[in-house]
Amino acid sequence: MIRVLCILPCDGKHREMLEKAGQGQCEFVFKAPAAVRDADLSGVSAVIGNIEPEILKGSDVRFLQLNSAGFEAYKKEELPSGIAVCNAKGAYGLTVSEHMLALTFSLIRHLERYRDRQSAHIWKDCGNVTSIEGSTVLVLGLGDIGGEYARKVKALGASRVIGVRRNVKAQMPEYLDEQHSLDELDSLLPVADIIAMVLPGGSQTEGLINKARFSLMKPGAYLINCGRGSSIVQDDLYEALESGRIAGAAIDVCTPEPLPSKSPLWDLENLVITPHVAGNFFLKETFERVMRISCTNLQNFISKKELINQVI
Repeated sequence: MIRVLCILPCDGKHREMLEKAGQGQCEFVFKAPAAVRDADLSGVSAVIGNIEPEILKGSDVRFLQLNSAGFEAYKKEELPSGIAVCNAKGAYGLTVSEHMLALTFSLIRHLERYRDRQSAHIWKDCGNVTSIEGSTVLVLGLGDIGGEYARKVKALGASRVIGVRRNVKAQMPEYLDEQHSLDELDSLLPVADIIAMVLPGGSQTEGLINKARFSLMKPGAYLINCGRGSSIVQDDLYEALESGRIAGAAIDVCTPEPLPSKSPLWDLENLVITPHVAGNFFLKETFERVMRISCTNLQNFISKKELINQVI
């Protein structure tokens, strides 16, 4: 019998899904993430959910199914030898891309400024607006999320959608007009009306958008980041927004999180801040997708078939 620890917030329906995926060969233990202790991994071969990586040390866990797309924290820790770690790629494209699209409209239509004026009981326009239609959109990060956002803005009439990824693929998706490597970023920033970031963490992307790169952007450009807060130098972001070097920005991620209450970013009229809510399980369909991925991979693990989304 394979002992499986699940730390996802499963209801009866989802527990039945896991039981079915276990094919009668699994014994399930359900716990909240905060309640998991080292002893809870005794005899456990598989874990479903984002367990603290240090707890895995010295365990006999052979399979870890994450409920996140990100997995950087697990690469930094000494994991059990031979463990297979899979992420939840494919679960977040819908919710995060829609959040990014909402932030895009908020910026280009000044909706956040109108909310401020509503709160102050001020009936006054905020000036001219721009449109996605006819614009050049630069998407940094073309995984499931970035691809979904690119597809949406292309469908809304963006005239030029440029994708940037670490490794350029031979076949370009139909919703892209161009694709480039990250090394070409400096030549692409000056042409973009909207720059949307969904890059992973790591040394290659840390501090990627800094003072030098803000200086390359169009004065009327908008920047959106739903990837990693570390990708933008926040002091440089503040300077670019406060000076009007770019028209506006929206961030769902920052460094550190939560954003300190004394950060000057809070007071910028042309910055929209959301508290890392683009993903998570706020959209029910996201959790359903995570569960489907988890069940498929549990079946594959039991049957010794190839795992999907294996990252380690």
